[in-house]
Amino acid sequence: MPEQPAEERIHNFSEVPLGYTPEQAIAEALRCYECKEAKAKCIPNCPVGIDIPKFIALIATGNFGGAYETVSKDNMLPSICGRVCPQETQCQIACIAAVKGDPVSVGRLERFIGDWYAAQLQPPPVDPIREDAPKVAIIGSGPAGLTCAADLARLKYNVTVFEALHEAGGVLIYGIPEFRLPKDIIRREVDNIRRMGVKFYYNAIIGRLFTLKDLMEKHGYQAAFIGTGAGLPLMMDVPGKNLKGVYSANEFLTRINLMKSYLFPDAPTPLLPARRAVVTGGGNVAMDCARNALRMGAAEVTIVYRRSRQEMPARLEEIEHAEQEGIRFHYLATPVRLLGDAANNLTHVECQEMELGAPDSSGRPRPIPKAGSEFQLEADVFVIAIGQGPNPVLAKTTPELATDQHGRIIVDPKTRQTSIPGVFAGGDIIGGATVISAMGDGRAAARAIHEYLTQKAREEGSGTSPSQAAEEAKSQESEITTS
Repeated sequence: MPEQPAEERIHNFSEVPLGYTPEQAIAEALRCYECKEAKAKCIPNCPVGIDIPKFIALIATGNFGGAYETVSKDNMLPSICGRVCPQETQCQIACIAAVKGDPVSVGRLERFIGDWYAAQLQPPPVDPIREDAPKVAIIGSGPAGLTCAADLARLKYNVTVFEALHEAGGVLIYGIPEFRLPKDIIRREVDNIRRMGVKFYYNAIIGRLFTLKDLMEKHGYQAAFIGTGAGLPLMMDVPGKNLKGVYSANEFLTRINLMKSYLFPDAPTPLLPARRAVVTGGGNVAMDCARNALRMGAAEVTIVYRRSRQEMPARLEEIEHAEQEGIRFHYLATPVRLLGDAANNLTHVECQEMELGAPDSSGRPRPIPKAGSEFQLEADVFVIAIGQGPNPVLAKTTPELATDQHGRIIVDPKTRQTSIPGVFAGGDIIGGATVISAMGDGRAAARAIHEYLTQKAREEGSGTSPSQAAEEAKSQESEITTS
């Protein structure tokens, strides 16, 4: 896929990969062996179960509309997933074409078909949802919540999404940079879901504005899905962590991505200017922070990671993009102390070299400090990108909601139902790791919510029941095409 040259893109926030032309998409699709569904190894590796050979075969014949219809049956966010999902470790790792060469670029084709559909067609009309249809609350509008909401709207439930921030998208909108996932694409996909009849309420922190119990008992919601994500930053317990210029990855990325600090002062949220920035961590979030720092004007950006390049959990594409852009990597090292001046401004990051030992619980070699190996990096901005914990607000106000020792909500692995009947959860709040796995949770929960409400209505023997409304919609599902 064509890309912006590195020497140009480090000075802007425009998207780096430029997308396929129709001719390029067809050429890539023709590389697919078109395995039959029963033998296709890519489909079981897709968390939402897209019929990958079918949609690629349709692209190969130029039937882009049919390809979109195939994808959208299982994935309402193809333009997003095609950009940020780790296809190289999921569907593409099982591709037969990889035996003799590169796997078919499933993600890039998915991106192409989502973008093509948005550019070429007007969304078809959608039948309105009945006012007396059963009500379901979705708490959080990240990929898990959006997927669950869309699937339930297809089944004609009355769905309301409660979002704590002032815009929908969750980690998609506040965490992933513009140059990886343009925000207009997220807004477009959210608008598509809103067009299906889903309602959105913003600045609505469930656990503060309403409790979960309030929603279920006072406001008439018969089921709920919790997709509140991992918004609690993990900080390093090192001396100097309170110096000016020290950020968690969450704050750093939110200021840039959601609050648009790169437009300051036209946007009201500033960010401390960096001459030399240091980022610690090895995942996609660390790459995002480092590449953002570069675009915000830093002359030098260094990523410090305690293992080697081979163990980095970030996508290879993201590591390569960072390397191309001139970001420095200091492997086998970890920060141990932050130093500042008399005004409490960060001046240096003191690190210690590491060596790799026996594998730890992650299966990767354990990093072991090397005595007497300390060194310092000059820095005026330091970003901690070592992970996030589950958002704790809702669980703290819902004592009957079972959580593990890390604060993650415990769910049934098949249905995603929590310890509270009628309440389901998915995504980072239960320990998910990727956008597409969160979407898989949302799909599984939507199916389980439908089954739960259908059974509940059957047991209650009510007149116009959830099952009647949903089953009627289900019988028409194959005829519904929605963007």
